[in-house]
Amino acid sequence: MALEEDAPPLKRRRLDPLLLDSLGIEELHAYIGELKAEIARVEFDITRKSSHRSAADAFFKRP
Repeated sequence: MALEEDAPPLKRRRLDPLLLDSLGIEELHAYIGELKAEIARVEFDITRKSSHRSAADAFFKRP
């Protein structure tokens, strides 16, 4: 028990790996498109949040 309690928590997976063996080429291309769209969505949100953080940093900047 002590070993389990001392172990660091497992990192949560955001996306479960898809079994690729049963997919055809077109389905794989569609899957890549879905992943690219998700990457673009996340990158956009990172940009938006970075912009907000920069604005907040500028506002609270001490002289």
